[in-house]
Amino acid sequence: MYLYIKALHIIFIVTWFAGLFYVVRLFIYNTEAAEKSEPERRILQAQFFIMIRRLWLGITWPSAILTAIFGPWMWVMLNATPRWLLIKILFVAGLYVYHFSLHALYLQQTKGVFKYSSQQLRIWNEIATVFLVSIIFIATIKQSLSVVWGLVGLIAFVLLLLAGIRLYKIFRS
Repeated sequence: MYLYIKALHIIFIVTWFAGLFYVVRLFIYNTEAAEKSEPERRILQAQFFIMIRRLWLGITWPSAILTAIFGPWMWVMLNATPRWLLIKILFVAGLYVYHFSLHALYLQQTKGVFKYSSQQLRIWNEIATVFLVSIIFIATIKQSLSVVWGLVGLIAFVLLLLAGIRLYKIFRS
């Protein structure tokens, strides 16, 4: 039974992350569409609103909820709490905070409020990548995990991501 629950947990993690990655891309496109002139702006934003709503409410939220069901279910079945799992849970809690921040952006954009530039949203989009890499490394390496080397690797990864975003901005201009 444990392996079935684990498989479902992984499936919904994957669909949750897919939604987190893609919804921010749609926020970026919607923000850029707001800068266009009529009728292009109205047409694009109407289409992006449909896509954003379907993705956020039809895929991303249900996947986050099912992940929150199957993860603790596995934990109960495991009948133990190793140190690596506590660290992973901290990152997952951070991922839910990120998810709620995206929900706030979702609500703003549905009201036509665009507080952030497309560049700021591109940076915000990479936070999901940081969580993904961190959680996968923790879940895979487990007891072999060195907290110091893990943090060094995470900081190096974040710096590489930020450099990549900066280079992308230069090439895009």
